[in-house]
Amino acid sequence: LWRLGYCARLLKTNHFRTAASNTSFPAVWMLLAQHSGRIPGLFVVVKKNTFFTMPETVEDKTNPELYLPHPGVRGMTLLNREAFKRTVVVPALKVKKEIVHSVLKSLKQSVLQRPGLKRVVEDPEDEDSRFVILDPHKVPEFSLGESEQQVLKQLSVHPEVTKYHLELTYENFKSEEILRAVLPKGQEVTSGFSRVGHIAHLNLRDHQLPYRHLIGQVIMDKNRGITCVVNKTNIIDSTYRNFEMEVLAGENNLVTKVKENNITYELDFSKVYWNPRLSTEHGRIVELLKAGDVLFDVFAGIGPFAIPAAKRKCRVFANDLNPESYTWLLHNCKLNKVDTKVKAFNMDGRDFLRGPVREELSKELPLLKEEQKTSFHIVMNLPALAVEFLDVFRHLLVGEPCSPAGLPTVHCYGFSKHSNPARDIQERAEAVLGTSLAGRCSTFLVRNVAPNKEMLCLSFQIPADVLYKRPCP
Repeated sequence: LWRLGYCARLLKTNHFRTAASNTSFPAVWMLLAQHSGRIPGLFVVVKKNTFFTMPETVEDKTNPELYLPHPGVRGMTLLNREAFKRTVVVPALKVKKEIVHSVLKSLKQSVLQRPGLKRVVEDPEDEDSRFVILDPHKVPEFSLGESEQQVLKQLSVHPEVTKYHLELTYENFKSEEILRAVLPKGQEVTSGFSRVGHIAHLNLRDHQLPYRHLIGQVIMDKNRGITCVVNKTNIIDSTYRNFEMEVLAGENNLVTKVKENNITYELDFSKVYWNPRLSTEHGRIVELLKAGDVLFDVFAGIGPFAIPAAKRKCRVFANDLNPESYTWLLHNCKLNKVDTKVKAFNMDGRDFLRGPVREELSKELPLLKEEQKTSFHIVMNLPALAVEFLDVFRHLLVGEPCSPAGLPTVHCYGFSKHSNPARDIQERAEAVLGTSLAGRCSTFLVRNVAPNKEMLCLSFQIPADVLYKRPCP
């Protein structure tokens, strides 16, 4: 890895300074070979068709086709597994069956390590012998190195390498290799997905849509436990945070079970919002809470903040506008035996803040004593719109401010495409609140949503002059 990184820096320094018309692929290839000492086999596999004029190297005489399905599958839209079959010639070592284990142990760096392929096969002409399949990238020109030959000599094994015809099938290729062979050359290949229980969730690009059912079937074939593959067909609905989807392969069953941070949730993936990439963020916020704290979850979904907070013996008020999310929230509270600790609501976020949240804060904050350590947290996880809801806190309460330590802490999520996303989300929040948060807030980068688009969490205690409206004398 260090060698490849070093070569990449050499390429950038020595070649990319010149005009594109003066940069030749063979020259780049020679530069890599010159500085790296050898060219990794994987590089040969991926770049063989592009570097069609590359100079001959030791690795060129190996068999990169070991990692490529049959070329006839290019453009296939309906999966035909039989079409991926091909036979390749690989190096093999003939040994007596009683010493096969010793040979495998001694030559573990040269033996073929390919999922789904046998490293040891029978010799049809000699039942007392076996063929040990070697990696063609580690045994160039079908010849073992001196160190390997010395090892075999100690085991009384003849070091001559023979050619073995190995049949490859659909089962022997990885999903990325299959999709790269099927999609048009140069097109982006999608093999990654979000897993939600037994469901694989894809976000396919336009050029991949003609192959969507094949891609779905390949993903399902190559990932144990996946029985349904779906593709998002439009952007998330900002009202209920769910999206339309198309089932690409498998059963049309979108009710699933997931486990996050040792808590089990059940949900209908087609009707509620769930993002497995937010697991770490859910855990981070919950870790800020302690027993006896109060959590107001304004956009609770099915409960990934609310339920673990209740497990920590916090008092929880959880709300979601989506009736389906509310139903699954109640279900998951019972499933995790915290239904007596969570008060659930099915309201608009503003109504929830102006109703149950204001009522509870009005009741609790005046009773808060200096020595009490109860904290109030308000989570607003609706990144597309949450910042716009902050105006609700302006003069939400009437009376004299409580002690500064008792002021509620808001965790507000938002998206930003700004070059300085932390400053951007803070300035937007300040504009809505009508006050400065300088020195009174922190921002946390949750994840990169898309190129030049970040999801952040802005945390701050609501300033007393924002939260309270003092009564007229």
